[in-house]
Formats: sequence, structure tokens, C-alpha cells
Amino acid sequence: MTDPVGKLPSELDQLPDRDAEETAEWAASLDAVAQHAGPHRAAYLMRRTLQHAEKAGVPVPRLLETDYVNTIPTPAEPAFDGDEAMEARITAWNRWNAAAMVTRGARLGVGGHIATFASAAWLYETGFNHFFRGKEGDGSGDQLYIQGHASPGIYARAFLDGRLTEAHLDNFRQEAGGAGLPSYPHPRRLPWLWEFPTVSMGLGPLSAIYQARFNRYLHNRSIKDTSNSHVWAFLGDGEMDEPESTAALALAAREQLDNLTFVINCNLQRLDGPVRANFKIVQELEAQFRGAGWNVVKTLWGNAWDELFALDTTGALVRRLREVPDAQFQTYATRDIAYIREHFFGAEPALAELAKVLTDAKIAECFYTSRGGHEARKVYAAYRAALAHKGAPTVILAQTVKGHTLGKGFASKNANHQMKKLSVDEFKDMRELLGLPIPDSAFADGVVPYGHPGADSPEVRYLQERRAALGGPAPVRRVHQVVLPEPEERGFKALQKGSGNQEMATTMAFVRLVKDLMRDKETGRRWVPIVPDEARTFGMESLFPSAGIYSPLGQTYEPVDRDQLMYYKEATDGQILNEGITEAGSMADFIAAATSYATHGEPMIPFYIFYSMFGWQRTGDQMWQLADQLGKGFIVGATAGRTTLTGEGLQHADGHSHLIASTNPASLNYDPAFAYEIAVIVKDGLRRMYGPDAEDVFYYLTVYNEPKPQPAMPEGVEEGILKGLYRFREGTVARPDSPRLQLLASGTAIHWALEAQRMLADEWGVTADVWSATSWGELRRDALEADEALLRGEERTPYVRQALAGAPGPVIAVSDWMRQVPDQISQWVEQDWSSLGTDGFGLSDTREAARRHFGVDAPSITVAALAQLARRGEVPASAVKEARERYGL
Repeated sequence: MTDPVGKLPSELDQLPDRDAEETAEWAASLDAVAQHAGPHRAAYLMRRTLQHAEKAGVPVPRLLETDYVNTIPTPAEPAFDGDEAMEARITAWNRWNAAAMVTRGARLGVGGHIATFASAAWLYETGFNHFFRGKEGDGSGDQLYIQGHASPGIYARAFLDGRLTEAHLDNFRQEAGGAGLPSYPHPRRLPWLWEFPTVSMGLGPLSAIYQARFNRYLHNRSIKDTSNSHVWAFLGDGEMDEPESTAALALAAREQLDNLTFVINCNLQRLDGPVRANFKIVQELEAQFRGAGWNVVKTLWGNAWDELFALDTTGALVRRLREVPDAQFQTYATRDIAYIREHFFGAEPALAELAKVLTDAKIAECFYTSRGGHEARKVYAAYRAALAHKGAPTVILAQTVKGHTLGKGFASKNANHQMKKLSVDEFKDMRELLGLPIPDSAFADGVVPYGHPGADSPEVRYLQERRAALGGPAPVRRVHQVVLPEPEERGFKALQKGSGNQEMATTMAFVRLVKDLMRDKETGRRWVPIVPDEARTFGMESLFPSAGIYSPLGQTYEPVDRDQLMYYKEATDGQILNEGITEAGSMADFIAAATSYATHGEPMIPFYIFYSMFGWQRTGDQMWQLADQLGKGFIVGATAGRTTLTGEGLQHADGHSHLIASTNPASLNYDPAFAYEIAVIVKDGLRRMYGPDAEDVFYYLTVYNEPKPQPAMPEGVEEGILKGLYRFREGTVARPDSPRLQLLASGTAIHWALEAQRMLADEWGVTADVWSATSWGELRRDALEADEALLRGEERTPYVRQALAGAPGPVIAVSDWMRQVPDQISQWVEQDWSSLGTDGFGLSDTREAARRHFGVDAPSITVAALAQLARRGEVPASAVKEARERYGL
């Protein structure tokens, strides 16, 4: 409805006004303030009124932005629990060694980053000295997501506390010999130190949210008391542009994850220049986080600014700080005092008057160095506030100078991310600034020395005492091996018996197996089913009432299907993680569960099931993160293949996930054809990942939504299933001189191969053996290992060559995947090789039409087989032409 002049009524117009006269008086008061004291005063009053209303619990919309000042003013800061001078000396040593390590490495061309840690040093040091819990105390300790580019500073601290030596530091980014320090936090490369990989950017914040959420999941399910664990994620302001960085902010607020703190180092710079050249990144992030429901603490200005704010009786300074874009503020940090006086303070008369009482030294201190993120007391106050806040996660926006203490050549310069070293003279200037006792004679041959106050120095003793009080060293990764008992055989045997005449898709077979395994008395509660809002598609709705869907709030409503057997049940101790439509969130869940054996000493068995097209293609970066973090579990690509999911079009038709998966060394990839193969693979996977000799691997299984009768397991095929190939059905020899060949098929393609086997025998007198290729990837892995052994002088025949030894005729491989998938093993097959596959874009049609289109159906296989035999002279060429015409190809 519109009013007479065609305008939509506002929300307030639609609400009853019990006292219109009072409302008019409030509006008139605001008008009067704006008219007589100016719009700035009116805006100030409105902001203060809204802030007061929010604190009083009055239900009004929250302010999304506050003034460009510290959330915690200096008089409100808590007492500092430590020796500030001592911590400054420790930080100085760490700053020096981080820069020295990267500079020494630069002489060898390995590079590194200096400026990030230089800006963030106090953000880390304050946490290590006062807040971050180690793993030697009660519980699991805190989980630290370290910003990747800051790793030199973490290595420097580990050197100071005795966990690393100079030799270690000199091996920064030199890993080939096995003794190097990885460039970024890589648990697979340095598994005793790093817990969480945080590069690629954006994955750290996403994973931190789901780690905090998984901590609550473990606690609510009574598996591990994680109430004393806090998740800290250290991020760059430029990193927040990654979509993954902010993808789950609402989840964190919705589930009230007050066990989570983001610390965003707002040095206002990304890799090439300002993060928000014409805007203010701090204000943008504040609005984004407050809008999502987070508690926001801004730590922008150091103590030097207190005098300026005290002199700002008109609010002109605060207004000016809010309006100056970030790129201009960076310019102030690199220009002389006269420039600052003219361009900052000269913007309005009130500021010019204020500047008259400021010395050049005071202005220099404020604009060149004094930032909240560079002062221990400011950071300490922010961290205390974060831990004290309940009911929501906290983000700390800490303003710093990129390249702080590295000298004028680094500080706030656009190129400092790419600058890998300091000169000797720059190091000497830095030495003076930091007050370190390093003599000129230590710079022998122009090589920058490492610095250390001594293993028994007051600095090292203080550092170690602080860490002991907080539960031991950090960061640290520790694995207390917990061997899970083998589950009962009942579930496996049910699939191994087959389904008789009943048709069953392999997707359903996998779900049925997991459902049985979740009933196991010993290990059942450790299964973590993860699904991105497609549980009903995969036949998992039967798990809803029995296992429950995890929700920290339980079920505050009566579900619409409560009177049905398989109703939608949410519970605080629910086992299923039904994530909504977020593959990235589901993968982050999976990673947290898959690494719980190390993070919490509690091995969990996650299985994440999804449309296969939306796995490796969409979240492959996280699967590399999973491998780096040494995660374990089952990733299940359902509705797999390019021709089985009819009607969905090319964006749903996966014909290449196995090709992408084969690039990940930690991923064991299987494409089972039958239910019993799934049983064998899962059983062995549990042994390999959770048994006495646990391996740091995970499984990728593809399953199909095409119902087929499931045969019983033949005898003696277990080894072939696990290694990737076994002969499923030998061909019937029609006559002694019958031409022969071998058909290798994976997944649902085995049914086309079996039909082709029949057609070749009945219609063409050709004998074909059909092999189930459960894993092209494992066959290739084994063959590569054989090649590597040969280089060491060891003779070993690849399994695929052993299995096919003596098999007569050519080999034809067929699958519902691109031809490159089976072609991975072609060089190790001695027989003539050819393959059929679903190369190209997928399409919507019936399964039969799609398979004919790609040339992988039984008639196409038959013609391809005859063509190979004709090339060898074993059937006449006319047979190929006749077959094409008969089958309409």
C-alpha cells in the first residue's frame, strides 16, 4: 500500500504511537540540536543514546560502527599481570631473530616475509606470555591459528625458549633434506610444532570457527571436556577479503561461540598496497562483524594519543580520524611533520589550534609508531575483554604499522611485503632501536648474527616460567595414540552377503554400513556424519531420530513431521552435523573432526557425504589443508560419475573428481562397483587410520545413486579390492580359437562391461574377462613406488602388471570418468591399452542416452573391443562396421 503521494510507509509509520506528542518532542529536540550545535553534535547524541540503549537491553537496532577510537579507554584498562620491561626485551630478541632468519635465507634465494611479524609481534607475545594455554595443563589447551606470514616470529620465539637451534633457523624454507623449517605453518612438515595450516588465506578463519564449534560438539556429546579450550585466530586485514574468511561469521554468533576470538592485524596493507585505499578497513570490518552478531573490540591508538584526545574538546580530532582514508593515513607515517601539520591538522580550525600545543616529537610519536597493536597493555586489555565476554565470539581489530621497528625503508611502504632482507646498516639501526647488546664485531663477513641472551638469562627464565604457568610450550602438536578397537563384523557381513534380487545403489550401501557401525558399542559414538543439507537425497533421514542432528540449542520447536517414524530431531548431543548448503563449512567440520585425535586426544571417525561434483572441484583447497593437517576419515562423493545423475546438467555431472583427487598424496581414492567392495574398503580404512600402525591418510570413495542387484562377495578378492584390481567374472570360452580381451571397469561402469561381455560372447564369439578396478589411483601409487624402488636398485613388479600377467588380448578400460582417470595406469600395462570415458561437459538426458552420447554403453564397448581385435587381425574389419550398424552407432 502507498500513501497519496505514492511513497511506501516506513516501518515506524506502521507501528502504533501511544504518545504522538512525546514522539514529536523528541524529534523537535534533535532538530534543535542540529540547528544550533551542528549536525556533528546531533550525530554524537544519537550514537551515545543508541549505545546506552544497547547496554540497558532496550531492543533497538545495534550501531554497526563506532567512533574511530579504542573500545577500551586507557583509564578502563585492567592492571597488567606481568613485567612489561622484561616482555619488551623478549619481544626485541624475537623481532631481531625473525628478521635475521629471513635475511640470512635471502642470501640463498629462499625468501621469506619480515614485515608481517614486525607489525604483529605484540599481538603474539602478549598472548604467549599471558593467555594461550598449553597442552600440559588440564584439557586440550588452546588452539592457535597463526597467520602464515608471521611464522618467522614464531620460530624466533621457539629458538629463544630452546626448542629450535641456530641450525634450524638456517634451514628456514630448506626442507629437502628433511630437517628444514617450512615457510608457513605446515603440520605435515613440522608435526611437533604446528597444529593448523593457515595458508591458503581465508581457510584459517573458516577453520577456526568450525574448530570452536567442534569443541562444543565434543563437550555437548560428553566425549571431551573442552570448556577450558579457547580458539585464537590471527588474521590479516587484507586476508578478510577472502570469501572463506567471513563465510561462517553468522554461524559463530548464532551458536554463541564465546570460546573463539579473532585477532585481526589491521596494518592497513595487503600484498601490493593499502587494503582499503579510499576507505577505512577497520570501520568496514567492525560493521561486518557487529552486523553478524560478534562482540567487537577496537585497539587502534597507543598511549601517546591520550594527550591528543584529552585536548580534543570539540570532537574535531575524532571526526578527522574517521574521515581520513587508510591510504592517506599510511602516507602520514612516511612524510615529515610539516606535511602532517598541514594536511591532517590543517583540515579545520579546531585541529589547527590543537596542533599549536603539540611538539614535533609528540606528533612524530603518534603518527609514526603509536598504535594500539604495538603496546602490551592495550593488547592485554583487549584479550582480557575478549575472554570476559560471554554469549558471542569476539573480534579484536588491532591497528599496527606494517614493518614496525624495521626502519624507514620498511614501515608503511607499499612494497614491504616483497622486501626480504635488511642491510647490515639497517640491522645496526634496528639494534639501537631495540636496545640489544649485539656488537659490531658480530657482523662478520656481512652476515647478520642471531641473538640470544643465554639459556639461563632472566629473559629465558621469565619466558619459560610464563609458559609453565599456562600449561607448557605453544604452539605445539602432540599425538597420544589411541587405538580404536575393530567394530563388530555384522555390518560388514551384511554387505558382503549381497542383496539378492533386491536392487540397491552403492550410496545406500555405504549409508547402511555406517548406520550399522554407529551402533557399535565401542566405536559407534565416534562416527561424525557430516552432510550439507542433502541427507534425504542420500537416504540418511533414518539417522535423524536415532542419532539426532547436533544443535547447541537442542530443539526449541515441535517439528512438523513429529508424528512420523523418521522425524527431524535436533539435540544438544546430536551426532549428525547437518550444515546447510555450505560445502566449505562441511569440509571445515570434517577437518576439525578428522584431526581431533591430535587436537584433543580423541580420535573421531568423520564421514562427509556430498554431491561428488561439489567436492574436489569446489573445496579441493581444503582437502589439501586436510592432508597438511594429517586428518583421517572418509570423504564420500555421492551421485558420482558423469552419466548417473540424470537431468541435472553439466554443473552436476562429475567426471573428473578422481583425477583431481589423484593429485593429493594423502588421499586414498576408490571407485567401488559393489556393496561388498565398500565393506572391505571401509573395514581396511578403519584399520589403516585408527589401528595400531595408524597412517596419516584419508579416503575418498565415490558411490552411485543407480540401484542395481548387489552380488555376494566372491572368495579371495579382498587383496585385489584394496590394491585396486581383481578379476570379477571370467569370460566363457566359446571355442578354442575364440579371440580374447580384458575389460577393466570401475564403479557403475562394471554393469556396462558385464553386458558387453555377454554381447561379445553371444553375438560375436569373443571371450572377454571383466575386472573390477576399484582404484585406478592406488594402482598408480603402487606402480610409482615400484619405479622409485627401481631407482634404489630394488626390483619390484607393479601390482597391476602382476594381476594382468598372462591375460590374453588387449585391455580396454571403461569408467564413468574422463579417460585420463584409467589412463593413469596405462604405462604399466604390458598388453595393448585403450580406454573409454566421459570426456567433455555433462548433459541432461536419460542415463542410456547420456552413455550412448559419451560412447561408454555396452554397445559402444562392444564396438570398441571389436575394433581393437580387428587391429590385431583377430576379427575381420567388416565385423566392426557391422556392429556399428547393428547398434546404431
